[in-house]
Amino acid sequence: MQVFKFGGASVKDANGVKNLVNVLNKTGYKNTLVVVSAMGKTTNALEIVITNYFNKKSELQSSLQEVKKFHNAILLDLFENEKHKAFKKVNNFFNELALFLETNKSPDYNFVYDQVIGFGEMVSTTIISEYLNEVGLKNNWLDVRDYIKTDNYYRSANVNWEVTQAQISKQFNKNVLNITQGFLGSDSNNFTTTLGREGSDYTAAIFAYCLNAESVTIWKDVPGVLNADPRYFENAQLLYKISYREAIELAFYGASVIHPKTLQPLQRKEIPLYVKSFLEPENKGTIVCKEVGLEPNIPCFIVKKNQVLISLSSLDFSYIVEDNISEIFKLLHLYKMKVDVIQNSAISFSVCVDNMYQNLDKLLQHLKAKFKVTCNENVSLYTIRHYNEAAINQLEKDKKVLLKQLTQETMQIVTK
Repeated sequence: MQVFKFGGASVKDANGVKNLVNVLNKTGYKNTLVVVSAMGKTTNALEIVITNYFNKKSELQSSLQEVKKFHNAILLDLFENEKHKAFKKVNNFFNELALFLETNKSPDYNFVYDQVIGFGEMVSTTIISEYLNEVGLKNNWLDVRDYIKTDNYYRSANVNWEVTQAQISKQFNKNVLNITQGFLGSDSNNFTTTLGREGSDYTAAIFAYCLNAESVTIWKDVPGVLNADPRYFENAQLLYKISYREAIELAFYGASVIHPKTLQPLQRKEIPLYVKSFLEPENKGTIVCKEVGLEPNIPCFIVKKNQVLISLSSLDFSYIVEDNISEIFKLLHLYKMKVDVIQNSAISFSVCVDNMYQNLDKLLQHLKAKFKVTCNENVSLYTIRHYNEAAINQLEKDKKVLLKQLTQETMQIVTK
């Protein structure tokens, strides 16, 4: 078995879908599972639908219509006959989505988010599966929610590995070309759950682990894993080989090429992960495997935008010690803050967090009862793995540094 994952950028339009066929024909698709994300910026568009559902009901239908028009244009480019069953299947999904928005009674944003957002993947895989059949690549469309079972921690669900393994072992046919959705699962009540943003890579890894796959390939619009995001850093270089350990470190610090959860199941069974360009499928790209270190061994730059830096000090100048720190972390956990950096001294404690669940005001109110609190929003967290002096100088140039931290292999700064 080989597992391929195609992200939204690779199938953003009809030409992208046709290129997916080209990749399969060039690489071979025997005993292959194809995991696909929502098309283009569909996830962002559905997030607008969700926002309008809660806050701007008057704009709900128009935002939903935008998503339908986008997919309909792709259908019209791929299929000559508007009576092709692909149109009806896609329309059925949009009818199901509209019905949910009309009848839902839950006020829980995270629950609603997961029920709505998953339609992007359901529609994309339906279009692609039908097109593959149309051009002679017979395939089996799978609803991933029948296979990957999770808890109900909506928007970042945890996989129930035992049930998931049993479902895949029982139902999955290895001998055909299969296509399924990334990012999604379902809970014990069969409500849709999501595995966290960019979770399609994780989906590929879950299937690879449960199927004892030979390899996983993530197809992207870059030649492989680069040492920096070219949107934010100049002269990014291709990394040819990365160890699992190094890749997990890079993912932890926010490198966007590989999802943080993706590597752990692959490492357990030593399944190699390839990151390749869907524009140049025959190029080698990057391999993540058991080998040691990084090739070439150069500094790697990572940036996370829109972070929050919270600095605490005791009201009476007493030490901030274990019981204070324990209490702070309980609150960070309570309000679902993802901690990216911590730094403390005798009477102060600073933490850089990701306010994904929009609980910052509640957290600050709680903290101010016991601490003097300073908060800087919309800061950027920069990380350099395998830093050197030139890399540090390059990064700090023309920036206001609010926090700086160095360990043996990693340097991090928070800037305004």
